[in-house]
Amino acid sequence: MSDSFLDLGSARLAYSLEGGDRGRMLVALHGLTSSRAVEEAGPFRWSALASPDRRLLRYDARAHGRSTGRLEADDYRWDALAQDLFALLDEVAATGPIDALGVSMGVGTLLWAATERPERFRRLVLVIPPTAWATRAAQGAVYEAGARFIEERGLDAFVHGSAALPPLPILEAGGWWPTPPPDVREDLLPTVLRGAARTDFPSEDAVAALPHEVLLLPWPDDPGHPVSTAQRLAELLPHAALEVARTPAALRAWPERIAAFLDV
Repeated sequence: MSDSFLDLGSARLAYSLEGGDRGRMLVALHGLTSSRAVEEAGPFRWSALASPDRRLLRYDARAHGRSTGRLEADDYRWDALAQDLFALLDEVAATGPIDALGVSMGVGTLLWAATERPERFRRLVLVIPPTAWATRAAQGAVYEAGARFIEERGLDAFVHGSAALPPLPILEAGGWWPTPPPDVREDLLPTVLRGAARTDFPSEDAVAALPHEVLLLPWPDDPGHPVSTAQRLAELLPHAALEVARTPAALRAWPERIAAFLDV
């Protein structure tokens, strides 16, 4: 499978298409500092969702993986990343409504996209929703501190320090710890982190107005992705199912569970 590229002027997005040419499209969005390649090395092996009846579109967000970016923090706000998503869907001539899956940062991107253009989407899968609303400011401070640390001491020191943090129990138990280093160029990473620090979900009222069927898949014990965010989304969204994964086996079953949700 080879990559294609979309030139947006301010970035060049690397993307791939797998599965059947005529099946319903599913677009999958990765998390902050991750990429398609990083996901495949961990628990998020979404390539398993490609099939003769499902066309899987995956891409590296700007500045991540094989995509390029620039030193503009606002480019990495979730509402801006939603515009990248729309441009890519137009590029591949995705006719809606399509299905969409987002992990962490990808959840924020999808919520902005879905509130702006709800008709473009059919079903949404929101995996490990990140801090939002009341919990977002504290996480933003963490990202700003990380950006300053990288500028002052370098990426290697940042990776070393991150590896010394207490492991996330579910990832350690599954053999996915320590997590891979950021798949973002060192010169761009502080800017990417500052963009993440400046962003948040759409308003609660906007989220509550979404008409889509939604599957929420959080995991426990992760301050950057608290179950409380998924619980609040479940309260707001009129057609949401919430399933907390508490074991590595539950994580490994996510592709099968997602496929069952999307195949309705």
